[in-house]
Amino acid sequence: MSFPRGLCMVSRLAKRGFNGYRRLPSWDHRFPALIQTDFAGPPQTEQLDPFSLVADELSVLANRLRSMVIAEVPKLASAAEYFFKMGVEGKRFRPTVLLLMASALHVPLPEPTDVSLGDAVSSELRTRQQCIAEITEMIHVASLLHDDVLDDADTRRGIGSLNFVMGNKLAVLAGDFLLSRACVALASLKNTEVVSLLATVVEHLVTGETMQMTTSSDQRSSMEYYMQKTYYKTASLISNSCKAIAILAGQTTEVAVLAYEYGRNLGLAFQLMDDILDFTGTSASLGKGSLSDIRHGIVTAPILFAMEEFPQLRTVVDRGFDDPANVDLALEYLGRSRGIQRSRELAKKHAELAAKAIDSLPESDDEDVQRSRRALIDLTHIVITRNK
Repeated sequence: MSFPRGLCMVSRLAKRGFNGYRRLPSWDHRFPALIQTDFAGPPQTEQLDPFSLVADELSVLANRLRSMVIAEVPKLASAAEYFFKMGVEGKRFRPTVLLLMASALHVPLPEPTDVSLGDAVSSELRTRQQCIAEITEMIHVASLLHDDVLDDADTRRGIGSLNFVMGNKLAVLAGDFLLSRACVALASLKNTEVVSLLATVVEHLVTGETMQMTTSSDQRSSMEYYMQKTYYKTASLISNSCKAIAILAGQTTEVAVLAYEYGRNLGLAFQLMDDILDFTGTSASLGKGSLSDIRHGIVTAPILFAMEEFPQLRTVVDRGFDDPANVDLALEYLGRSRGIQRSRELAKKHAELAAKAIDSLPESDDEDVQRSRRALIDLTHIVITRNK
């Protein structure tokens, strides 16, 4: 299968599955692999650096992304590549997860009579899976550009946000351009199930942002509503992309569900930690202003848990946070509560479920597969212990 020049041509270095956020009891028979988890972190061996395992591929992927966002209009090209430039591209967390997942699900092909043919098939699969990583990163960055406009943010990744530097209009157009490039790359895969998954992700991103903008008093105080929104805004992208990796590899439905569950729970744990760090981190460590959520009137897990201990906090939340005195009062209640601690516990719970999903994959004697699976489990620990 050939691919358009400039799309997903990476070197050989290489349905809507969610029905809303649901609290699965430990006895839920639908997910027997994910029950009764006691997460003690990664195995008691030297922890891998998941990012170093795919560093060569990430470097090639970064170059491919920079070439994929070239536009005919120089100003648009400059805007579109803003967060793909060397030094501000971030750690590429999502591509790392997806490349590791691709290796973790690798199934050796039957010995072909023609060795070169077997190599070509394996190389083509890896290229298609790398394409998913590229598409995912473009969708992610597009969502950041749009979010910064909606939030009137002035910093991102430690530098001026694109809307702050170039204006809202160009930032919106740059985000739209990235989504269009992602769509073209997605179409090149010629897999309708994968196209449906990633198209649903874009729908979820819009739905989640709308949920955040249009909350009622009851919704602002609902943990279930918060987790549903968190799935749409953060976890849907990584979970459905992990599932797409499994589908391209020809895996069974059961394995695809485990890949999805890993991504879903890792994404939820990641966002819970983000919400904690908004209160405990510094602007320098976060690359954006601390307390940004509450100053924008966004109620997250720490405040929701604090509200359960101090119901009077709901009155403060309902008044909004335009008045700095209300922010201070909410922080006072938070400091007296177990809101931060309970949020960490919830993040840890989702990290446990993510690790359990990897442990539940079919056994493999392949060392590369085992190493990649261990790295995915190590990532769950990294996510819940990070400080930025």
